[in-house]
Amino acid sequence: MFDSLSDKLEQTVKRLRGQGKITERNVEEAVREVRLALLEADVNVDVVRDFTERVRSQSLGKEVLASLTPEQHFIKIVRSELTQLMGGEASEIDLAASPPVAIMLVGLNGAGKTTTAGKLATHLKTARGRSPYLVPADVYRPAAIEQLTTLAGQIDVPVHPTQAGDDPVKIAQDAIKEASNRGYDTVLIDTAGRLHIDDELMGELERMKAAVQPHHIVLVVDAMTGQDAVNVATGFHGKLELSGVAMTKLDGDARGGAALSIRAVTGAPILFAGTGEKLDALEVFHPDRLATRILGMGDMLSLIEKAEQVYDEKQAVELERKLRRNEFTLEDFRDQLRAVQKMGQVGDLMNMIPGMKKLTKGMDMGAAEKELKRSEAIINSMTNEERRNAKILNGSRRRRIAAGSGTTVSDVNRFLKQFQQTKKMMKQVSKFQKMGMARGLRG
Repeated sequence: MFDSLSDKLEQTVKRLRGQGKITERNVEEAVREVRLALLEADVNVDVVRDFTERVRSQSLGKEVLASLTPEQHFIKIVRSELTQLMGGEASEIDLAASPPVAIMLVGLNGAGKTTTAGKLATHLKTARGRSPYLVPADVYRPAAIEQLTTLAGQIDVPVHPTQAGDDPVKIAQDAIKEASNRGYDTVLIDTAGRLHIDDELMGELERMKAAVQPHHIVLVVDAMTGQDAVNVATGFHGKLELSGVAMTKLDGDARGGAALSIRAVTGAPILFAGTGEKLDALEVFHPDRLATRILGMGDMLSLIEKAEQVYDEKQAVELERKLRRNEFTLEDFRDQLRAVQKMGQVGDLMNMIPGMKKLTKGMDMGAAEKELKRSEAIINSMTNEERRNAKILNGSRRRRIAAGSGTTVSDVNRFLKQFQQTKKMMKQVSKFQKMGMARGLRG
């Protein structure tokens, strides 16, 4: 997502870099290119006009005009304005209310409401320490009830018993009472949707809002729908007064216009971003971090947070000890592979590292994902003894491993060579880190 917009902004900045000094003329040219890039990204026309006017006004200030680094000032202004456009600061969903806190998830069919309900329950349970209660209130699509029930089982979260044909408003009311009786502090209500906004849908949602008085009403929108997502958000906000938005498929091929427009058009903050299919692939939306990624500057904070989720301090200390003593085994290597896969897709992780996007442009990240899985399959086909001592892997053992992992002997040989190289490199990195810490202590 945002690749096309990022590339166009990068070209704009590159042209400014060739200028010795910023002038009204090159500012006008740069702003015009930014305007075209945003329009092509499907950003709302009014939003684009206001955004580019603010960028132009700031870029023509006396301090900037006197600068000898035009591209740095321009990037700083665009980054700041992009961040403000998407809400400024991350808006963590407010749960400070008497339990059970009711949250209605609304949106059109196909936006990903039911899956988002499961993801949000996962997030609230793991990141916020809540006790969520899932409520299937879409009685018109039987598959929705079954789907939410299945998701609830996967994440070990209770789900309210619902039957197709029941009154959705009564379902929500009963669920609030049940949650209160059973000590659940958060109720997530998965409401019905339609293919488009209609009076029947909005009437039902308005009645439900009046009956349960939810603390939050969160709209789930599909980023792939572009400008239509903004129109949907405007329609729902006008009737229900949204607390915020959860945007799905931000990891897809969307042009990005919805993410850059919704906050400015509705005033409702983007609270969450769906970044994959797994139930833990829901992140708090950080406008400043997305702005830096759009400008090709990476997102190290998000990368560090992802790493912290899959590594703990004890594991890191133990890994460092094994590397130092040359005890790093194929079992340890498999643990590292699994940790990387838990962090997300390789392409997304690369884009979070400053400068890496340019280096990996054109590379097949799908092939990298397959290579990780192939490596794990090779390790899984080994015995415990072989994983702990790679030196015993003779020719016959390698043939057996290749057959068991669906690979070739050449694949196994190449993997073992890569393992030895990785092991050597990791040991060197660990050694340098320790030397650096020692110098720091002496200093």
